[in-house]
Amino acid sequence: MSVFRDLPGAIAATVHDGDVVAMEGFTHLIPFAAGHEVIRQQRRDLTLVRMTPDVIYDQLIGAGCAARLVFSWGGNPGVGSLHRLRDAVEHGWPRPLTLDEFSHGAMAAAYDAGAANIPFATIRTHAGSLVDVNPHYRTVVCPFTGETLTAVPALRPDVTIIHAQQADREGNVLISGIIGVQKEAALAARRVVVTVEEVVASFDGTGANACILPRWTIEAIAVVPRGALPSYAFGYYARDNAFYQQWEEISRTREGFAAWIDAHVMHRPAAAAAAGPA
Repeated sequence: MSVFRDLPGAIAATVHDGDVVAMEGFTHLIPFAAGHEVIRQQRRDLTLVRMTPDVIYDQLIGAGCAARLVFSWGGNPGVGSLHRLRDAVEHGWPRPLTLDEFSHGAMAAAYDAGAANIPFATIRTHAGSLVDVNPHYRTVVCPFTGETLTAVPALRPDVTIIHAQQADREGNVLISGIIGVQKEAALAARRVVVTVEEVVASFDGTGANACILPRWTIEAIAVVPRGALPSYAFGYYARDNAFYQQWEEISRTREGFAAWIDAHVMHRPAAAAAAGPA
């Protein structure tokens, strides 16, 4: 079966109630269009995993999709709090939210361990105050040096969703620019969904900091131009900084948030998503 699908079909086939879902992309290539499709399909009881749960996870949490959040930093970048995340934690609206807080380094190592199919990751950095709120931090003794190391469980999402610049006609995917942990999160997952800006006959050069995910790692690709907005896609469009500022006011109240989701997600068709290369 072709790896290319439309976006609603890709999400319907891969994201199920109760799944552990990672949506990665560090400052750019954040899969907003795919996240909105998860909201439209009203997935529930998800464990959401993301190193920096910013606006896209604020939207998913406020829409009632999430039961648990695994993260290492949460906020509206450069602006302030995530009001829907805070409301869920502090008041249980629209439902209670359980938190598993790690450091950036611990989560990156945990994705690495998941990609390598080993049960845990070890890090030298001290867990610090996080041990008071996260029982998943443990210690192990190195059998070679006797050194005591911090250990965290591997991250193995049921599905990882990412946005990328290009796919070729065979279903390989090219990511470039700041790629964060997208490669590791994809290789650690049971299923991978990629939204892309365009399909090309072949990759013309590799671009800055390029990474190619081969076809065999990917469950579904949907062609969704501008599918990362309001974040940016290196080589395609800039970050919509104004929207991040506007989100502070939009999300501050439950009524304002619900009205925005209703107008801009629930009653807006999925972004243009080709079922395959032309």
